[in-house]
Amino acid sequence: MEQMFEFVANHPYLWMALVVVLVLLVKAEFESRTNQSIHLNPMSAIRLINSNDDALIIDVRESSDFGKGHIKGATNLPLSVFKEKLDSLASKKQSVVLAYCNSGASSTRACRLLTQAGFTNVHNIAGGINAWLEAKLPTTKK
Repeated sequence: MEQMFEFVANHPYLWMALVVVLVLLVKAEFESRTNQSIHLNPMSAIRLINSNDDALIIDVRESSDFGKGHIKGATNLPLSVFKEKLDSLASKKQSVVLAYCNSGASSTRACRLLTQAGFTNVHNIAGGINAWLEAKLPTTKK
């Protein structure tokens, strides 16, 4: 035990780095366990969209990226204004909601906001538009 205290005293930066890494790991695990959205691969997302006519597809990328190509029927709601515009989706709280971004990270945050706002059937397209394109699925610029 004395050696541990000596190590901590002689290497405070290493000890602080260890503590920071542990805190970040615990935070990531906690967020993962409290995230109530379902992650879908692109093919599962297609099946869900086709079986739910009223599905709401939300693209949380910025408008410039949305204009370069998006999933047909998607609504652009950038993450930068997501909280402010969330009330406009209140009528869809019981509908199937699919969110996506470039890689899946930003849409995970959007899914968390949606579930906190009372949306009950929230899905995240894992891998985002990149996975969608990799699966050779169509996009539109309209």
